[in-house]
Amino acid sequence: MPEHKPNPNAPLHAPKRTETMQSILKAERLTQIAFVLPAAVLIGWGIGALLDKWLHQGWISIVGVVLGAIAGMVEAIRQAFREI
Repeated sequence: MPEHKPNPNAPLHAPKRTETMQSILKAERLTQIAFVLPAAVLIGWGIGALLDKWLHQGWISIVGVVLGAIAGMVEAIRQAFREI
């Protein structure tokens, strides 16, 4: 297995992020929080609808929407607290 020798001209630490890049990353994280809840509700509804068809029931999709909303809120709150 070949050995890789370190480049003596390479910087010792990673370059610092610029203020613009910091702002873009923060906006991306906040946008991610905004998409968590609707995505979780849609996933819960979809799984509930599939279970409704498979089990010949009519109420499981409602439970899927409720569980998806709860899971989405929990994740959105967790992400918001990570940003503080």
